[in-house]
Amino acid sequence: MRRLLLTFSATLALCAGAIQAQAQSYPNKTVRIVVPYGPGGGVSLLAQQVGQKMQELMKQPVIVDNRPGAGGNVGADLVAKSAPDGYTLLMHSSAMASVSSLYAKLPFDPVKDFAPVTMVISTQFVIGGSPKNPAKDLKELVALAKEKPGAYNYGSSGPGSSLHLFAEMFSNIAGIKLVHIPYRGDAPMITALISNDIQLAFLPQANGTANVQSNLIRGLGVTGTKRQEALPDVPTALEQGFKGLEVGSWVSLFAPAGTPPDVVKTIQEYAAKALADPQVRSWLVSTGQAPVGNPPDEFDAQYKADIARYAKVIADAKIPKQE
Repeated sequence: MRRLLLTFSATLALCAGAIQAQAQSYPNKTVRIVVPYGPGGGVSLLAQQVGQKMQELMKQPVIVDNRPGAGGNVGADLVAKSAPDGYTLLMHSSAMASVSSLYAKLPFDPVKDFAPVTMVISTQFVIGGSPKNPAKDLKELVALAKEKPGAYNYGSSGPGSSLHLFAEMFSNIAGIKLVHIPYRGDAPMITALISNDIQLAFLPQANGTANVQSNLIRGLGVTGTKRQEALPDVPTALEQGFKGLEVGSWVSLFAPAGTPPDVVKTIQEYAAKALADPQVRSWLVSTGQAPVGNPPDEFDAQYKADIARYAKVIADAKIPKQE
């Protein structure tokens, strides 16, 4: 028995030593950031900006790998099944917190299969309208939608995305019926908004702000408790009488479950340093995105709280389970 215990202790010591050595040597090869949405969208642009700075700090290549599909589940599943070594990461929106309540079956567990690394940014939404539609603000859009129930469409970057959930929240708050048209990412959704295939969309701040400023889409409103500095002429939904859209969204980094805690912490520290870079920070602030970079345990608590929050949103909105 003594020999068995000694052998077991030696094995544990070897494993601990291997984990420590792995953390100390990390990174020593290319790091891949999987974005579960198409190129050109808000999450993809963020991954490119932050990934480029992380590459400089890590002194190793950092590539962005776009894997859109199934509301972000294709990319998330790829990361869930990747080696837990810190070289394949997921940068996902707060839609990650809603999938367990929205889908009848998932190929992964959003809690058990991932190690939360850090919240990259917190953000509000720009509520965009088509320039080919006569509505100039949310009140006018709601009035038109009430005249023609079911005739107005809204877009999202996929079922269960935060853009989908917030549009459903707005529909319920406003007492209107809108038809959901999902797209494979922000970019095709914005194209549909410009052409009036859809009349409304909740947009990530970076994309929404840029497209309103360039007059490609119309700013009908913004979420949050105050107007965005970059869009001072666009009123909040709250100002227009629609209470309940004061909360925002986030984009965060995840690693596969089982990634050594020291490696997770190292990734978080690189991300935080990248977010603190003056050039990156300036770009984020100019597009209304607040850099975060918080520790893994702090983000883990927020992530689990948001899973509960979105479960309630989905139940209240009576959103049916996706297959």
